[in-house]
Amino acid sequence: MKVLRSLSSVKEKIWPIQRFELQKLLPLILMKFFISLVYAVLTCMKDTLVVTAEGSGAEIIPVLKGWFVLPVAIIATLIYSKLSNIFNRSTLFYATIGSFIGILLLYGFVLYPNANYLQPHASANALQNFLGGKAAHWVSIYRHWIHSLFFVTAELWASLVIFLLFWGLTNHITSVSEAKRTYTIFIAAGDIATFIAGPLVLYYVRKLSHMHYMFTIKQIMLWVCFFCVIIMVLHWILTKKVLTKKEFAPPPKLKKEGEKTKLSLIKGIKHVFSSKYLIYLAIMVVAYSLCINMIEVTWKAHLKILHPDPAGYQYFMSKVTSYVGLVAFITVLFFGGGIIRFFGWHFSAQLTPIIVGCTGLLFFFFVLLNQHFTLPSFFLGASPLIFLVFFGAVQNVISKVMKYSFFDPTKEIAFIPLDVESKTKGKAAIDVVGSRLGKSGSSWIQVGLIDLIGTGSILSITHVLTPIMAIACVSWIMAIRGVNKEFAKKEAEV
Repeated sequence: MKVLRSLSSVKEKIWPIQRFELQKLLPLILMKFFISLVYAVLTCMKDTLVVTAEGSGAEIIPVLKGWFVLPVAIIATLIYSKLSNIFNRSTLFYATIGSFIGILLLYGFVLYPNANYLQPHASANALQNFLGGKAAHWVSIYRHWIHSLFFVTAELWASLVIFLLFWGLTNHITSVSEAKRTYTIFIAAGDIATFIAGPLVLYYVRKLSHMHYMFTIKQIMLWVCFFCVIIMVLHWILTKKVLTKKEFAPPPKLKKEGEKTKLSLIKGIKHVFSSKYLIYLAIMVVAYSLCINMIEVTWKAHLKILHPDPAGYQYFMSKVTSYVGLVAFITVLFFGGGIIRFFGWHFSAQLTPIIVGCTGLLFFFFVLLNQHFTLPSFFLGASPLIFLVFFGAVQNVISKVMKYSFFDPTKEIAFIPLDVESKTKGKAAIDVVGSRLGKSGSSWIQVGLIDLIGTGSILSITHVLTPIMAIACVSWIMAIRGVNKEFAKKEAEV
C-alpha cells in the first residue's frame, strides 16, 4: 500500500491532470510540442545559414537581431494589435501560421535554390571594397538577404507564435488553478520537442550529405510546414470541438475580461513604466536576453572557425539543441517544480542569473586567456579552439536549461497576482518587446564596439563585453529582489 501511495504521489507531481481534463489540455500540450518543434528546427538552421555563408561570420547575428528583428517584431505586433480589433482570435491564428508557411515554402523552394541569381554579389563586392573589411558584417546582410529573411522569420516565430498566439490562447481559456498544475507540463512538452529537433535535422544532414545542401533545406522546410498544418488542425479541434462544450468553456468572468482587454502594444509599454513591479520584471527579461546573446555570439564565432562548412556547423548545433531539450526535460519534470515549491520563488528566480553569470564570465575568462596566452592543450586533451567551443556549448546548454526550468516558470508565476491589464498588456509588452530589446540591446553594444574598434571581429571586444555582462547580471539579481518584495505584498493582498 505504501508503494502504491508513493507511486500515486509521484504521478500527481509529474502528471497532475485529471482524465476528464485531457479533452482540453491534450490539444494544448500537443500544440506546444509542435510549436516548440518548429522553433527548435528553425533555430538549428538560422544561425548555420547566415554564419557559414560566403564572406559572413558570427558578427552578422548581432546586426540582424539589433537592427532588423526588433523593428520587424514591433511592426508585426502592431499589425497584430490592429487586426485583433477586426478579426477574432481563430482567424488571426490561422492567418499568422499561414503566413509563416508561405514564407518558409518560398525560401525553401524558390529563394534558396536560386540564391546565386538573386543575391547581389557584384554590387556587394563593390560596396565591400568601398567600405573596407570593418563593415563586412553589414555588407553580408545585403549580400545574403535571402538568408537574412529566413533568420528574421525564425526569430519572429518565438515572438508571435509562442508568446502571442499560444500563451495568449492558453491564458484566455485556463484558470489560475489550472495554470499552476499544467504549466510545467507545457514546458516539458516543449523540451521534448527541442530534444527531437536535433536528430530530425541531423538525419537529413547525414542522409543528404552527398548532395547539395539545398536538398536538406527542402526536406526540412516540408517537415516544418507539415508541423504548422498540424498546429492549425489542433487549434481547430480545441476551439470548435472542445471549448464549445459547456464544461470546458472559459468562465464568464474570464471570457469577459479576455474580450475586453485587447492587445495594445503602446498601451502595454506605458503600463509597464507605470508599475514598479512590471519594471522589475522587464529588467529581468532584458538582462537575460542581453547576457545570453553576448555569450552566444562569441561562442558561435569560435564555432565558425572550427566548422566553417554548413554541414559541420549544422551537425554541431543540432547536437547542442538535442542536449538542451533532454537535460531541460529531465530538470523541469523532476527538479524544477519541486525546487520552486520547496525553496520558494526568490531562491529559484536567483538561480538563473547566478549560474548564467558565473558560467558566462568563466567562458569569457577562457577566451581572454587564450587571446593573451594560448590555453594549455591538456584541457580535456584538446586544442584550445576545441576546448573553447566545447565549454561554450556546455555553457549554452546550462543557460537554456536554467531558462526553461527556472526563469520561465518564476517569471510566469510573478504575473499571477497582477490585475488583468498587467497580465495582458503588460505581459505582451515585456515578453515581446522586452525580450527583443534585450537581444537587440546586446547586439547594438556588440556592433557599436566592433565598428568603433574597427576590427570587424566579435572576438576583439571580449574584454569590453565581460564587465558589461557582469553589470547586467547584478542588475538582474537586484530586480529579482525588487520583484520578490512586491510579490510578497501582492500575495498578502489576495
